[in-house]
Amino acid sequence: MLKKLFCGVAATTLVLSSFFTRSFTLNAMGQNIGFDPKCSSLSLVSLDTGTTVYEKNANERLPMASLTKIMTAIITIEHMEKLPERENTEIKVKNEILRSLEGTGSSMSGLKAGEDRTVLQLLHCLLITSGNDAALILADFIGEGSVAKFVEMMNNKAKELGCNDTNFANPHGLDSDNHYTTARDLVIMQKYATSLPFYTEITSTVTSKILGDKKPILVTSNFMIDKNRGGKYYYKYAKSGKTGSDSKAGKCLVSVLNNGKYSYLCVALGGFSDNSSDNLAMLETKALGEWAFNNLEMKKIASKDAPLGEIKVNLSWNKKRLLLSTNKDYSVMLPKDVLVSSIDCKLDIPKFINAPVSKGQKIGTATFSYANTVVATVDLLSGEDIKRSNILFTMYLLKSIFTSFWFKLLFGILLILLVFYIMMFIKRNKYRKRRRRKATFRRARF
Repeated sequence: MLKKLFCGVAATTLVLSSFFTRSFTLNAMGQNIGFDPKCSSLSLVSLDTGTTVYEKNANERLPMASLTKIMTAIITIEHMEKLPERENTEIKVKNEILRSLEGTGSSMSGLKAGEDRTVLQLLHCLLITSGNDAALILADFIGEGSVAKFVEMMNNKAKELGCNDTNFANPHGLDSDNHYTTARDLVIMQKYATSLPFYTEITSTVTSKILGDKKPILVTSNFMIDKNRGGKYYYKYAKSGKTGSDSKAGKCLVSVLNNGKYSYLCVALGGFSDNSSDNLAMLETKALGEWAFNNLEMKKIASKDAPLGEIKVNLSWNKKRLLLSTNKDYSVMLPKDVLVSSIDCKLDIPKFINAPVSKGQKIGTATFSYANTVVATVDLLSGEDIKRSNILFTMYLLKSIFTSFWFKLLFGILLILLVFYIMMFIKRNKYRKRRRRKATFRRARF
């Protein structure tokens, strides 16, 4: 009864403060997003709370086309620390690299053989125009002349980030049987990429003259952020992103959406449209963004100021119960019509805890669920220090000793030995008495 009471109090005293990263899916609760997605795989994640608000086949391994370049950019930006001029380090454009892309149908950024380009310029070519030439030039340079070595670095980084359903065969994304990822893994990669310098700024750029005034202007391949060229794909809340497209992967897109109040990350893979001229990844990203902004809002599910439960405390002289709470406020994205009071709270804590207890010590967890779907699992912490009573601790130790298995075993062995000793003592006394009687009888005869 007390557990339900504490969960109810916590749920009704919610005030927005901070966020958590445990994700869940709203579509698992039967939410109507207003359309039937045709993309092979989708994932829409709240960047404010970490909540995955919509998923479709998010764990299915699929080709990613030029979304590959997200990892290419990650490896490049991280490698900058080792370069003498960091992002201004110059790299010579090799003719053999450009020739290796001839006839592949690659997207190119117009780099010319023999010219020197800085790492930052090549990152712009990589992420704005999605240049395969820039991808190979960076991979060759950072891989010290070996693109295969660079690809190995990409795969090692993927494993480090926890992208266990991803494998790279090249740095640009051209078709390969052993080149795949999932929407969930791309969410991880994109989140990590945005924590690095330059990445968000570049992927938010519509046009760039970074190659020089006499060189062609770099124009984004992401129509969702291009107000002048985007047409029906332009979306005022789309702020940055990376595109990908080929015959095997279909239209692919990673996009960051922000309406000034909430932010979302959307991944779309396998956008194959009946109308070949349509970019289904962009259209469905836009539709998912509109649904989320119009129908979801952040709701507080736990407050650091409201205890979620309590636990019995042993070995303390004057403190018998301990209140449990979180160390911060937790929020999730939920449909606007969902009442916080309808969210179930289940505590997972032991029956008691022995003093001493430190403030902030983890005691257990609280799991919040809505419509049989886990919304969040948060840690329950001690809100105060509790000292141990030496008298009660001594009594506890004595009780533990006397009730322990080894003590009982030792006591049993000693008891058996004592019984054996008494039996031997009695037997020996009887033997002595018989000998005395025999000795007395012999003396009487003689």
